[in-house]
Amino acid sequence: MGALGRALLWLQLCAMTRAAYKLWVPNTNFEVTTNWSQNRTPCAGAAVVFPADKLLPRDGEFVLDSGAGFGAADSGRDPDCGAAAPALFLDPDRFSWHDPRLWRSGGAARGLFSVDAERVPCRHDDVVFPPDASFRVGLGPGVGPVRVRSVWALGQTFTRDEDLAAFLASPAGRLRFHGPGALSVGAEACADPSGCVCGNAEVQPWICAALLRPLGGRCPPAACRDALRPEGQCCDLCGAIVSLTHGPTFDIERYRTRLLRGFLPQYQGLQMAVSKVPRQNAGAEADTEIQVVLAETGPGGTGGAGRLARALLADVAEHGEGLGVLFAAVRESGAPVGDGSAAGLEGSGMRAGLAGGVAAGLLLLLLALLAGALLLRGARSFRWSRRDEAAPAPFVAPLGFSNPVFDVAGSVEPPSAPQVENSSVSRSYFVNPLFAEAEA
Repeated sequence: MGALGRALLWLQLCAMTRAAYKLWVPNTNFEVTTNWSQNRTPCAGAAVVFPADKLLPRDGEFVLDSGAGFGAADSGRDPDCGAAAPALFLDPDRFSWHDPRLWRSGGAARGLFSVDAERVPCRHDDVVFPPDASFRVGLGPGVGPVRVRSVWALGQTFTRDEDLAAFLASPAGRLRFHGPGALSVGAEACADPSGCVCGNAEVQPWICAALLRPLGGRCPPAACRDALRPEGQCCDLCGAIVSLTHGPTFDIERYRTRLLRGFLPQYQGLQMAVSKVPRQNAGAEADTEIQVVLAETGPGGTGGAGRLARALLADVAEHGEGLGVLFAAVRESGAPVGDGSAAGLEGSGMRAGLAGGVAAGLLLLLLALLAGALLLRGARSFRWSRRDEAAPAPFVAPLGFSNPVFDVAGSVEPPSAPQVENSSVSRSYFVNPLFAEAEA
């Protein structure tokens, strides 16, 4: 069985054990155009330059397929090549383990995405390097060992630290992994049906630095007001976040499938991420929660994330017990930036508030006049009754009114939504199935 066949078999075993796996995308192959300074492979007769301090002549190698050859000669020139500058092979050390752009999640479904910290291999993931390509990976600054469940590289599977350490110390290992960071294996696959925390919080600053390096280290501005930043994400986004407190019967894979099949297809321009994350300001409550991120992908957004989030709240209110969900809360971003409707709504709200204030003032004045008249009438009746016999006290109507919204038998004022330390939150909603059942 060849290397590719063994890699496919390993991926099948990962799927059988419910283990997630991450695939390393880039390589250092000669024929890959992105590995060259001119974004194309060298023309026949062109000059080729390899970085002397990275590949040749010190401790380096050319990896050739069976039957392939490599030669250098000054015989003939491709007429289409022109008198271009020498083709420079780009620095093979530019690829970092912590760069989310360099990994692909195995078995990713359409409409799903991962927050930035979870795009890099998590502690329970299996890691697969390309079986038919050369590669070189920088292990980072060495703040802590990179720990995963297993590593598949060069046709070998490493599940024990002893075996992996021997490989990393070998010439083949040193050519493919470099830097002060350490790589460790041996973690178990996630055995909790409700999911497992990724475990990349400690290295998230390096993940974000690698991700934002092409942008000068700064996040692009969000296209909406009051943008949100989910746990594990490097930059703000527009959409909504649904936070779920779950019980022992919750199954994250079943719930993710439920959302993918029953809800997400009804809303265009949305992507969804579902994972277990640490709970902020947990206190005496559970220290983790399920985070459902609904991201608007269209320009300016359509508001679909908010509508879908409220649909998920209604679903929890109706089916929360069967899903194993105890509590759900929602945060939404604001209106798109530059949307005139937002300013119009704010203006109309101010005008409505002013009109309401005037109306309230007039009502209070009318009530004060009515109360004064009643008091004056009561005083006259009292003086008259002293000369004659006492008259019954006048009836004064209560200064209030009946509101059918609150005048409902069995209604319970819902508890306030959990406080979240995020000044960008514009609207919050929540639902507790326990209260819903009490009211039913």
